[in-house]
Amino acid sequence: MTVRKATAEDIGTLAALAAKLWPGHETAALAADFAGLTDSRDAVCFLACEQGRAVGFAQCQLRHDYVEGTKTSPVGYLEGVFVEEPFRRNGCAGRLLAACEAWAKELGCAEFASDCELDNADSLRFHLGVGFEEANRVICFRKDL
Repeated sequence: MTVRKATAEDIGTLAALAAKLWPGHETAALAADFAGLTDSRDAVCFLACEQGRAVGFAQCQLRHDYVEGTKTSPVGYLEGVFVEEPFRRNGCAGRLLAACEAWAKELGCAEFASDCELDNADSLRFHLGVGFEEANRVICFRKDL
């Protein structure tokens, strides 16, 4: 398995993988989002490939605003990571994360952060398993005006 930085040519692949992670989003809208990320200095995506086929991705960005539990700025932030089912539990997501962390460190970040939904036990297990520590739990509210 290899991990490489995604380029503009990979936007369709990124969007297809991301649609599996975020099924409430249309692939075309995700592709438009990734188009802006592949040229950004403050964001990067990585692809995990097995025999030339993309089987996973990670998206990370620099966050300059306050990030829960951190003390520095900017902070590298894992926005999303996804690995196809047959390739899970073999270190693929960890390798994608390591690429994101190395990228953030190269840009001067001293901290790296992420989040997951309160009911996403798989994501919580992953985060704790790769060395994240829980910083806080938050319930967000909204209402129509």
